[in-house]
Amino acid sequence: MAWKVFGTSAKRIEDPALLTGRARFIDDISFPGMLHAAFVRSPHAHAAIRAVDATAAKALSGVHAVYAFADFAPHLVQPHLIVGLPSKAYRQDVNRPALAIDEAAHVGEPVAIVIAESRYVAEDAAALVAVDYEPLPAIADCRDALADGAPTAHRNAPHNLLAEFEMGYGDTAAVFATAPHVIRQSFRAHRGGSHSIECRGSVATWDDAEGRLTLWCSTQMPHSAMRTIGEMLGLDETRIRVVIPEIGGGFGPKLVVYQEDVSVCLASILLGRPVKWIEDRREHFTGTTQERDQYWEMEIAFDDAARILGVRGTVIHDHGAYTARGINLPYNGVMILPLPYEVPAYHINVRLALTNKVPVTPVRGAGHPQAIFAMERLLDRAAQKLGIDAAEVRRRNLVTPDKMPYTRPLKSRGDTPLVLDSGDYPACLAEALTRVGYDTFRARQAAARAEGRYIGIGMANFVKKTGQGPFESVAVRIGPSGKVLVYSGATAIGQGTRTMLAQIVAEQLGGDMSNIEVVVGDTAAISSGIGASASRQAVTAGNSAHIAADTVRRKALQVAAHMLETAEQDLEIEGREIRVKGVPDMKVSLGRIAHAVAGTPGFALPAGIEPGMADEECWVTEDLTFSNGCQVVELEVDAETGGVRFLRYIVVHDSGTIINPMMVEGQVLGGAAHGIGNALFEWMGYDEAAQPLTATFADYLLVTAPDMPHIELAHMESPSPLNPLGVKGVGECGVVPAPAAIIAAVEDALQPFGVRIGEFPVSPSRIRQLIAGGP
Repeated sequence: MAWKVFGTSAKRIEDPALLTGRARFIDDISFPGMLHAAFVRSPHAHAAIRAVDATAAKALSGVHAVYAFADFAPHLVQPHLIVGLPSKAYRQDVNRPALAIDEAAHVGEPVAIVIAESRYVAEDAAALVAVDYEPLPAIADCRDALADGAPTAHRNAPHNLLAEFEMGYGDTAAVFATAPHVIRQSFRAHRGGSHSIECRGSVATWDDAEGRLTLWCSTQMPHSAMRTIGEMLGLDETRIRVVIPEIGGGFGPKLVVYQEDVSVCLASILLGRPVKWIEDRREHFTGTTQERDQYWEMEIAFDDAARILGVRGTVIHDHGAYTARGINLPYNGVMILPLPYEVPAYHINVRLALTNKVPVTPVRGAGHPQAIFAMERLLDRAAQKLGIDAAEVRRRNLVTPDKMPYTRPLKSRGDTPLVLDSGDYPACLAEALTRVGYDTFRARQAAARAEGRYIGIGMANFVKKTGQGPFESVAVRIGPSGKVLVYSGATAIGQGTRTMLAQIVAEQLGGDMSNIEVVVGDTAAISSGIGASASRQAVTAGNSAHIAADTVRRKALQVAAHMLETAEQDLEIEGREIRVKGVPDMKVSLGRIAHAVAGTPGFALPAGIEPGMADEECWVTEDLTFSNGCQVVELEVDAETGGVRFLRYIVVHDSGTIINPMMVEGQVLGGAAHGIGNALFEWMGYDEAAQPLTATFADYLLVTAPDMPHIELAHMESPSPLNPLGVKGVGECGVVPAPAAIIAAVEDALQPFGVRIGEFPVSPSRIRQLIAGGP
C-alpha cells in the first residue's frame, strides 16, 4: 500500500488547542451555581474513627453541607469501590469505602467532604470538622507486615497477606542442585508516584428533571468509572455520563476510580447543584495511588559459558492499604522477567502485603521496570563472576529472531499463552552498542580514571507486553457535511490518541486529516470502551479504526460507483471527494454519498445498499504484542558529591509498524525521562509509623530539564503478525529498561570503590554512602 498519512510524522491534531490555550482541562470546567468541595483527611496512618462532629464547620458562612460516611450510607447501593481485577490469588478482599467508615487505614484517606461556595471556604470549614480518632498500631514495611504477630493494616483483618501466587516452569530444584554456578542477590525497587503536571479532579452535575448525572473527570477509563459509580449510586448506564476533558498526564494512577469521584457525584445529587473538586499537590502525595515498593530475593544458575540454566526467587510486594487495581503489578513483573532471554527453568513465589500506606496501582511501566532491573542485574553478576563481558553474556542468552514466534510455558492474567510475536533482540543490542562506541569504552574509562574521573557504562534489554485486549471500540461515520467522524472508547491522556486514530482513518478515507473529527473519552458518544492503560490503544483501538474505516470506504465506493455509473475499482478517494481515476472531473463529494444513504421518506435507497455511511468495530484480541529494545548508558559519577552526569544515552526501540514516528519518539523519550527519575531521584519515604516523609517537591525530587541528557534514538520495525496493522504499543517502553541500565552504569563507574548496587533509586547521598562502604 502507498501510504498517504499512515507512517508519517503528521502534526498532532491535539496541539493547536493546547498551544493556544483553548484546551479545556478539568479545572476549566465551570457551571452557574457551582459549589466547591474539600476533604477532611486522616492525619493518622491507622486509626479507629469514633465520631465525626461537623457542627462548627456547618456554622461557617458559605458552607452548604458536610457529609461523612453515615450521611452517604442511605444513598449508596454499594458502599465500596469494587474495582480489583479478578484473581484466584486473593486471600482477602480489602476494598476502599466511599468515605472512611469507622477506620482510617492510611494518611490522607478521605473521612468527610465539605461543600461550600468556594474552595477557600471549604478548606476553612474542613479544618473545623472534629474527628475523634483512636490511633491504632500501623505497619509500614511490607516485609515486616508478613511476619508473625505483625500489626494488621486493618483491625479486623486476619493477617496482612492480601494475595499469594507462584509462576514458573521446568525443574528449578534439579537445575540449581547441579548448576556449575549460582549467584544470589537481593533487589529493592522503592515506592514512587506518577506526579503528572495536573492532579486529579472531578466536576459533577445532576439534572433533576432527567434524573441524569454527568461527571467530568480526569480519568483514563471513563466507561469503567461510569459502571463503578453507577453501581454504587444505583444509576443505570442511561442515567450517568462520564466525560474526560484534556488530561495533564495520566501515567497509570488516573485509570482507577477514587472515593473523591463518588463523593462529588453524590454531593451534587443531594444538593441539586454542580460540585467541583480539584486535588492539590499535597493531596496527590497522600491520596493518589503509587507504585514500585518491592523486595526481590533472586538466584540465577548458569554454566561456564554464561548460559542461563535457571532463575528462581521470591517477591514481596507492598500493596498499600486497599485494593485499587489488583495483583497485576507483581504479576506483570514476574511474567516478564525471563522473556528476553532463553531461560530453561524458572520459578518464583509472590506475596502481596497490606500496609498502612497509599494504595498501589500501575505507574508508567506497571511492574516491568522492577523485573527487568532484577534480570539485568543478575546477568551483570554472572558476567562479573565469570570475567566475561556483560554484552557477551547477553548475546549468548537473548532469544534469536529465527525462533519467533517464541512460546513461553507461562500464561497472561487472562490465561492465554505467552508468545513473543516478533523482533530481533540481538540486533537491537548490537545497534545500541555500536552507537555508543562500546568497543572503545574500556580505553576511555581507563583514561578517565587516570584523570581522577569515574565513568561507567550499563545496558539493559527489555520486552514490554502491549496491546492488552480484549477490545477497544471505534465507530467511523461520514456525515452529510462530508466530515468523517470517529468515536472511540479509547482515551486521550496526552499520548496523541486522536492523531493516531485520525491517521489510520484518513488513510482509508481520503488522506485529509483536517477532515477527521475524533471524539474520545465520552461515554455518551459510544456505548462501550476500556480506555488507556498497558500501552494498548494503538493495537486495540487502532485496528478497530482500521477495520471500520475500511468498511466505510468500501461502502462509499459502492455508492459512488452507483451514482457515477462506473466500476468500483475505477474509483479513488482523494481528500473529500471520490473520483474516477484519471478523470478528475467525474467525481462526487463524500457529503453527497452520505446524503444518498441517509434516506428520504418515500424514496428507495440505491439497490443493495444498507442505510447510513457508518460502521462500528470492536476488534477482539486475546494475544499480547511485545515491544522490545535496548538502552545503553554512559555516565560519569562525581565521587565527592555523588552527582551523576550523563555522557551518552542510546535507545534502540522496536514497537512494530510505526504509525507516527514523531509521536513514537516523543513517547520513548518521555518514558526514558520517567525512567531517569525512577533511577536517580524519586523516593517516596515513610517512617516506621507509616507517616509520609516526602509530601512536597522540596523532598520528593523529579527529573528536570538540566538533568536530561541528549537521547539518541534508533527505531527498528518488526511488524506484529497478530493484528492487521502490525502495530505494538509504545507509551511505557522508554521507562522499562532505564533503571537497570543507569544503575549498572553507576556501579561500573564506581568499580574502584567495590560498590555493588541492587536498588533504585540511588540519590547522590546514597551514592556517597555506598562509596563509604555503607549497607
